[in-house]
Amino acid sequence: STRHCPWKMNQLPPKSPVASPVSESTNSRVEALDNLSMDSFWLEVENIKQSAEAEQEECSLADVKTQEEGEAEAEWLQDAGLAELLGEPASDKDNLVLLSTLTRTQAAAVQRRLDTYSRSRRRKSKHPVRHVRDIFAVAGSEDTAAEKEESSPDPLWHNLRTSNTQRKTQDYSCTVRNPGKEEVFNMDVAYSEQAAVLLKGSFLSESRKLKDGNALTRFKIPKGRLGVTRIGDLSAQDMKKIPTLALIELTALCDVLGFELKRNKAAKLKTTEKRLFGVPLNTLLENDQKLLPNTKVPLLLQALLSCLEKRGLETEGILRVSGSQTRIKSLEQKLERDFYSGLFCWDEVHQNDVSGLLKRFIRELPAPLLTAEYLPAFAAVQNIPDLKQRLQALNLLILILPESNRNTLKALLEFLSKVVARENNNKMNLWNVSTVMAPNLFMHKGLPNKIPEGKEKQLAEGAADVVRMMIHYQDLLWTVSSFLVSQVRKLNESNSKRYQFCDKRIKNLLRKIHADKDKVEKNQGEPSKIVKVHASLLLKDSLEVHLNNATRVADVLRQFQKNLCQNGWNIVNTVNLLKCNNSTECTNLLLYEVGGNIGEHCLDPDTYLLDLYHINPHAEWIIKQNPSYPRMF
Repeated sequence: STRHCPWKMNQLPPKSPVASPVSESTNSRVEALDNLSMDSFWLEVENIKQSAEAEQEECSLADVKTQEEGEAEAEWLQDAGLAELLGEPASDKDNLVLLSTLTRTQAAAVQRRLDTYSRSRRRKSKHPVRHVRDIFAVAGSEDTAAEKEESSPDPLWHNLRTSNTQRKTQDYSCTVRNPGKEEVFNMDVAYSEQAAVLLKGSFLSESRKLKDGNALTRFKIPKGRLGVTRIGDLSAQDMKKIPTLALIELTALCDVLGFELKRNKAAKLKTTEKRLFGVPLNTLLENDQKLLPNTKVPLLLQALLSCLEKRGLETEGILRVSGSQTRIKSLEQKLERDFYSGLFCWDEVHQNDVSGLLKRFIRELPAPLLTAEYLPAFAAVQNIPDLKQRLQALNLLILILPESNRNTLKALLEFLSKVVARENNNKMNLWNVSTVMAPNLFMHKGLPNKIPEGKEKQLAEGAADVVRMMIHYQDLLWTVSSFLVSQVRKLNESNSKRYQFCDKRIKNLLRKIHADKDKVEKNQGEPSKIVKVHASLLLKDSLEVHLNNATRVADVLRQFQKNLCQNGWNIVNTVNLLKCNNSTECTNLLLYEVGGNIGEHCLDPDTYLLDLYHINPHAEWIIKQNPSYPRMF
């Protein structure tokens, strides 16, 4: 039992009134896991327990304060960029533009939390807070938010409450998905809106008696005319807007599904004098970036994964078979002393000890890799009956994670996928890897125990299943939904109207861009356009491209390559071009959309440019070298 372990697992139960049917559905699915061995999970828990007991003096539990009524809602509104709704001066008034971009379900989620906060403030006889209707400048009555909700409830919330009440008796034994079947994963419409449409319908459940990852349901993201956007395709400026939008959408999705999204407060642990283990991710990265600028994943983690990839992927039972705790502790001390000096030698280190160091590194982080705030939400994903909706929730949670946590998690999951790919040799299939890694991701010494009596097995299997989903569906989960990108565009459009450019260079650049666009905007009815594509870092000349309904990014890059090779363009910097057989490879070039209603956006090769032009006519298109390709020097 994990109840006696100093490391804790967290759980987020579904809220009333739908707890009963969802719980029954979850139990029926988890029972299907009985055929999948959980021995690795409990063995890993015991190893963690022994390791913690051996260093009990270093395990300092932090007290997590219980939030008062309304405090959670206030914190949520602040994190959602809507602090001004609380009657407080917002640090960035442009965040109020968020309200104009929200869908009906997202707006309802905001309204619900503001109403709850308003009621709590009235009970405490504090000043009233501003109503959403005031922000939108909509004339309203003098009724309070709570009275208004009771006397004239919002139609959407009335429908949601009615549907949730009906779900008490809804039959959750729905059609079982066919193993291995491919299904469409729609990212064009907000997930909460999709869920609201499906409230009165049925959904598919999948069998969990599957050890083989290849037999799991396959999802395909349909590429629209604007292509698919992956994490990393957007500029840092635009990515900063994504977590806020994802938090609002996740909350709206949970509201529609009848789950309460609860978040922990970040627990503060004692600081450590170590340089590697037990050090916050941001601190690690700051130190690493002094040695290697632009480092996105801690160098120690990179070294551990690299060592295992070189000599451990073929090792039978890698990750599952524990190394020597004595040797692991000794290796940790040597790494603390010699890692940054480059004196540590990996050649003689046993691979099981390296895997032990990897898991120890994850566990020793002062805050969970999945963050203290959202660890309960990750654990609660198992309670969502529908697989597609579980993945939607996971996708949003990953987008909410801080960049350092998200990049580190991705590096870990990519490595775990490589372990699973060598299953025939290392005897570690997808489920084995998931059961071993789940305790290391979901159990943390800095968080309180919230496991109900008798629920250990169900929660353990659910946590392992969440890890399995993150490993198997990571390509899908690291995608930025089209509806979120559209909301970012709307935010940028609204914000751009509020700024006056003082820098003459910026004004001149925009004037030139707009002048070029105006030349080809005389007849909006034409089904084609002529635009210029720039490659200033590569060439002095620009490429004139004729766009029609069939022109894609890949076509422009091929045209650029052809002109580069045949027309003898004036190359500015030849070392930036990768040569192969006296020709420039198109695959090492990318087309970016820059400016207008987007900061910078690396375009999918299948993006149809005329459609993109109509959405963002004031953008500039620039060809750059793929940063992942090596350069010739």
